[in-house]
Amino acid sequence: MKNIKNIILIGMPGAGKSTTGVILAKTLGYLFCDTDLILQEIEGKKLQNLIDESGFDAFKEAEEKAVAETLKRFKERTVVATGGSVVYSSDSMKLLKESGIVIYLKVGLSELKRRIKNIRVRGIAGRPGQSFECLMEERSKLYEKYADFTIEGDKNTIEENVEKIIDILNIKY
Repeated sequence: MKNIKNIILIGMPGAGKSTTGVILAKTLGYLFCDTDLILQEIEGKKLQNLIDESGFDAFKEAEEKAVAETLKRFKERTVVATGGSVVYSSDSMKLLKESGIVIYLKVGLSELKRRIKNIRVRGIAGRPGQSFECLMEERSKLYEKYADFTIEGDKNTIEENVEKIIDILNIKY
């Protein structure tokens, strides 16, 4: 297995990347970073405002800058929770894969809909009029393409998913 510098979590909004990431980082004694928070810091706006004001393509460009900035700040021993749309950028995914191991937290559509109460204010990047179902179908293929490992995120508790990640990566803590 390649050198584990960072652990990168990808998946749909509502998959539990941030929650899982925080607990995983605490368990391992790693740092934690959420690229969506870096994006908001750089742009000085909430995600949804950026999408509404600038559009899908500008959001994707801003997200690429946020990923690059994240990896500049956090070079190792960091759990990185990415925005759900990060997989639209092959450049960002190349950087992320070079910086560590990519884990896809896979969660089914019905569970995602249960977890996300108001999609319109969540900051979910998609083309105008694109349904959540179409977005998920489109992104799922990309998550699978870029993932080094996949965790069935809705089959277990957050703590069980953290243990699965640690077991898969064979990290001693």
